[in-house]
Amino acid sequence: MDEWFERSPFIGFVPWIIYWVVADGPSTWMFGAICAVVAALILGVSAGRGGPRLLEVVTIVFFIAVTIVGMVVGAHDRDWMDGYATTLSSGVLAAMSLGSLAFVPFTAQYAPESGPQADWDKAAFRRTNRVLTLMWALVFALIAVLRYVAVEAPATTNWTKAVIPVVVIVGALAMTQIYPTRARENAKPA
Repeated sequence: MDEWFERSPFIGFVPWIIYWVVADGPSTWMFGAICAVVAALILGVSAGRGGPRLLEVVTIVFFIAVTIVGMVVGAHDRDWMDGYATTLSSGVLAAMSLGSLAFVPFTAQYAPESGPQADWDKAAFRRTNRVLTLMWALVFALIAVLRYVAVEAPATTNWTKAVIPVVVIVGALAMTQIYPTRARENAKPA
């Protein structure tokens, strides 16, 4: 279980998943506060296991900001936040993913600690993580656009809030599992 926690970005996405499921109406900022607490717990555990990762830092900053904005603005002014909560959160994840490509792709921070670190400097490892991070950036950007469309065109909600995002995320999860192995096999000398 410890190794899974260290290697899997899934745990870092737990607050986002909770937020996407429950923050779809009034009280979005309160759900943001709950997610900030969950993010703080994850960040605390992660800090004790090798240090915080970009995803975890962005997560706690985002949810603290949502909570503060929600408390500062009045109920009437929070309507936009309630309606566009998933659009905004998915957009932040897309920006984080794209931004990490300029430094260390966020997926590289989840490389197994037990794996040979000598491989981390190899071009195939770097390329694999750039591809995966870019793919996730595009997935998050697409979900942000789909959620915006869902708010602006409520008749599309079934497709834009449920069907297409789930299919895209399942495909991205499959790619995340399959692609590194295939990239390693292709990088091996013949």
